[in-house]
Amino acid sequence: MNPNAASSTRLDAASRQPTGIYRLILATSLGNALEWYDLIVYGYFAGTLARLFFPTHDRTVSLLLALGTFALSYLARPIGAMVLGSYSDRKGRKASLMLSIALMTLGTGMVALMPTYATIGVLAPLGIFISRLLQGFSAGGEFGSSTAFLVEHAPARSGFMSSWQFASQGASTLLASAFGVLLTTTLNPAQLSSWGWRIPFLFGMLIGPLGLYIRRHVDESPEFERTRPTRTPVREVLTTQKERLLVAIGALVLTTTAQYMILYMPTYATRQLGLAPSYGFIGTLVTGAIIMVMTPFVGHWSDKVGRTRIMLAAGLAFLLTIYPAFMFINAHPSLATLLTAMMWVGILKALYFAPVPALMADLFPTRTRTTGMAVGYNLGTTIFGGFTPLAVASLIAATGNNLAPGLYLMIAAVVSLFTIVWARSRLNVH
Repeated sequence: MNPNAASSTRLDAASRQPTGIYRLILATSLGNALEWYDLIVYGYFAGTLARLFFPTHDRTVSLLLALGTFALSYLARPIGAMVLGSYSDRKGRKASLMLSIALMTLGTGMVALMPTYATIGVLAPLGIFISRLLQGFSAGGEFGSSTAFLVEHAPARSGFMSSWQFASQGASTLLASAFGVLLTTTLNPAQLSSWGWRIPFLFGMLIGPLGLYIRRHVDESPEFERTRPTRTPVREVLTTQKERLLVAIGALVLTTTAQYMILYMPTYATRQLGLAPSYGFIGTLVTGAIIMVMTPFVGHWSDKVGRTRIMLAAGLAFLLTIYPAFMFINAHPSLATLLTAMMWVGILKALYFAPVPALMADLFPTRTRTTGMAVGYNLGTTIFGGFTPLAVASLIAATGNNLAPGLYLMIAAVVSLFTIVWARSRLNVH
């Protein structure tokens, strides 16, 4: 048992005070939002990065190379999940959160300052690839550590507390989209390609000093301090908690594919719908705002009625309406129809999204919670999320069917719905 029992008692008392809870939420969510912002902004500016770092004679091939680099960098996330998740379960949530934010800052700085292909040739795309691997490794440890940190400070309100994990990702979408709208409406294409695209990445470097300062001034999880750490959390998860790990991955499929489809929408709006570049960013900005605002309320609701009941209803609505939504915007491409469809996606995503972190936290014991959530989350995100923009772009290019994203998301909904039903019947998860 950890010897700091008196300290744990004081932390428990502090964590029950509203001011203490809100301070923890702010510290974790702000750092998390800045981390995810750096990942999202790459996807939003994929078209510009494709021309500058992956130039070819075919625009589609150039875009696929940029999106392929985005997807391949997610291969580092499961590794980061195992390394940083294990570090969190052995040394503490706070230590892991500090390390992940420092690594993300380095990766973002590399993208912001990287010379283009025209300047240094093949070293440019190689440098982008390395920076994305570093970002992916860092993000691999963020979800598990920050979610465990929030849940373990207020276990009775785990749905509300952990929902801020995803609400902060909505804030990331909102912030990245705001930069997209601002830059595409105030700069001409030459200015955007020359220097404008670097602005959001330079802003993302604020993650370092701000995030490190905030996270340094929060207390460690009291639940972790009362738990005897395991020396081999990865082995324990992979050998004794495999079914729970598969449930965590399956439950995540719908929400992660939807997230990265939202990320791809600025490219989809210009290339498939023929809309102005700013329209796609306006759509994602509105979607991010809906997710950010709704998610904590749904998280609080899940503490009252259960996680899976809300997720099943939202997943079924997603399955039945997402394909008609894509038919709608393709039949009548305009800012109004795009906003209508994106608002609906944002509402459904917030309903399904919000209970997921608490559901995943409930699946694993404290001694392996960060590792289990981190590995499950990042395997799911790597397989079904990071490759979504590439898969959708490839499907559209191969079939000529602009409705391919709707079909892709329907398949994701079926997988997640089956997983939730399985979890309710086999693991008694509600």
